Amino acid sequence: MESVAAPKPVSKNAIVFVLITVLLDIIGFGIIIPVLPQLIESIGQINLADAAIMAGWMAFAYAIAQFACGPLMGNLSDRFGRRPMLLLAIAGLGLDYLLHALAPTLFWIFVGRVLAGVCGASWTIANAFITDVAPVEERGKYFGMVGAAFGLGFILGPALGGILGEYGPRVPFYAAALISGLNLIYGYFVLPETLAAENRRPFDWRRANPFGVFRVFATYKGVLPLCAILFILFFATSIYPAIWPYWGIAKFGWSTSMVGISLAVFGLSVALVQGGLAGPAERLFGPTRVVLIGLIFGVIAAVGYGLAPNTLAVFVLIFLHAPEGLVNPMLTAILSKKVPDNAQGELQGGLAGMAAIATLGGTVFFAQVFGHFMQPDRTFQSPGISFFIEAGMMLFALILFIRYVPDALRGANSTKVTT
Repeated sequence: MESVAAPKPVSKNAIVFVLITVLLDIIGFGIIIPVLPQLIESIGQINLADAAIMAGWMAFAYAIAQFACGPLMGNLSDRFGRRPMLLLAIAGLGLDYLLHALAPTLFWIFVGRVLAGVCGASWTIANAFITDVAPVEERGKYFGMVGAAFGLGFILGPALGGILGEYGPRVPFYAAALISGLNLIYGYFVLPETLAAENRRPFDWRRANPFGVFRVFATYKGVLPLCAILFILFFATSIYPAIWPYWGIAKFGWSTSMVGISLAVFGLSVALVQGGLAGPAERLFGPTRVVLIGLIFGVIAAVGYGLAPNTLAVFVLIFLHAPEGLVNPMLTAILSKKVPDNAQGELQGGLAGMAAIATLGGTVFFAQVFGHFMQPDRTFQSPGISFFIEAGMMLFALILFIRYVPDALRGANSTKVTT
C-alpha cells in the first residue's frame, strides 16, 4: 500500500483557515454579481430580459459541469486529502474571473463558467474540512460558521463590485481574479491537511461518477428523504443568483451600486444569523426544529419579495428571510452524522453534485420565467411571478420535512428519519 504521511495535528485553527479561505473566495464571487447584467448586455448587444435568459444558460453551463465533477472532487479529497482539492478550486475560480474580464464574446464567458464548474466550489471541500476536525455534536455550529463566511463575503463583495462597476463592467472581474490569486497564495502557505492517512480510502470511479451520487445516498439509512428536501431547497433558492439583479433593476430601477448594497445587506443578515445563532439555535431548539423554522421564514420571505412595493420593504424582508439560511447547515450536520469518517468527502461531493443539478434546473427555470414575463411585447408583465413560484416550492419542502421528520413539530434534538 502507498505510504501517505499523516497530516500535522490540527485544532480549531484549521477551521479558521478554511473560513478565511471561503470568505476570500466569496468576496471574489460577490464582486462580479452587480455588473454581470451590464457585461452581458454590452458584449451581447441585447436587452435586459434577454440578458437574464442568457445568464440563466451560463449558470446552466456552470451547474452541469459541477454536477459532472462535484462527486469527483469529493472522492478525490477522500483519497488525496482536502488541501490540494481546495487549492485547485480556488485556482480554477481565478482563471474564470480572468476569462470574464478579457472575454471578447459571450462564448468565452460560457467557457469560464464551465471551468469554474469543473473545479468545483470551495464550500464542498470546506464542509469536508469541518467534518475532519469538528466534534460531531458541534458540526451544525461550524457549518453555520461556513455559512456566515459566505454571508460576510456577500457583504464585502457586492458592495465592492457595485463601487468598482462604476468604472466599467470588466473592472470587478480583474479585482476578483486578484483576490482569488491572493487567496491561492494564502492557502498554499497556511492551509493544513486535515484528513489523516488512516481515514483515506482508495479512489473508485464507480463511486465518483455523477450518477453514483444517488447510489451513495441510498447506501446510508435515512439519507434519501433529507437529500430530497435539500434538492427542493437548492432548486427554489437558485432564484436569487438567477434573477436578483435583473429583478431589482426591472422593478425598482436599481443601479449597479444599489444591487451591490442589497446583496451586502443580504450577506449581513446571513452572517449575523449563521455566525451568531447557528450554535445557540441548535442547542436550544434542536436541529430539526431549526430546519422547520427556517423553511417557514423562507416561504414568508418569498411571498414578500413578490409583493414588495419598494426598496425599503425589500431590506426589511432580507432580515426576515435570514433564518432560512440555517436550513442547509442544519440538514448538512444531520447528514454528516449518518456516514463514516472516510466517506465525508464523498457525501459532500454528492451533495455538491445534487446541488449543482438542482441549481442547473432552477436557475434556467427562473431565468426563463422572469424573461418571459418581462419581454416588452407581453400583455402581462410582472417581475415578481418567479418569487410566488419559489414560495410554493418552499412550502412543498416544508410539508415533506414534517412528513419525514416526525419529531420536527415536537422540537426534539433527535435526528431520526423515517424512510
